[in-house]
Amino acid sequence: MKEEINKAVNECHQAASKSGWWDGVDISNPFVFATKLALIHSEVSEAMEGNRKNLMDDKLPHRRMDEVELADTVIRIFDLAGAAGMDLGGAIVEKMAYNANRADHKPENRTKTNGKKY
Repeated sequence: MKEEINKAVNECHQAASKSGWWDGVDISNPFVFATKLALIHSEVSEAMEGNRKNLMDDKLPHRRMDEVELADTVIRIFDLAGAAGMDLGGAIVEKMAYNANRADHKPENRTKTNGKKY
């Protein structure tokens, strides 16, 4: 899984770079990272709005808006991870393994008082 994710990260970043989204942009500037995170957040908000209103997407009308906006979110995340040289695939694999053993992620603990309901 790690290799497939990192391949997608590279493809998303290459596509964004080819489209000029990184021309003259310095990823080492912390404001650049923050701005890219804000753009990721905007995609999540658009997904919520599409879900809330049960909308179809205007660019891919055969798909639901929430689905397309989640795709945009992942594309932006992968692009940013690629620009920052992150091993996102490795981090996802490790975090999933960690989460699989977390006590606060177990159904019996989530239903307890003060457990994580959602």
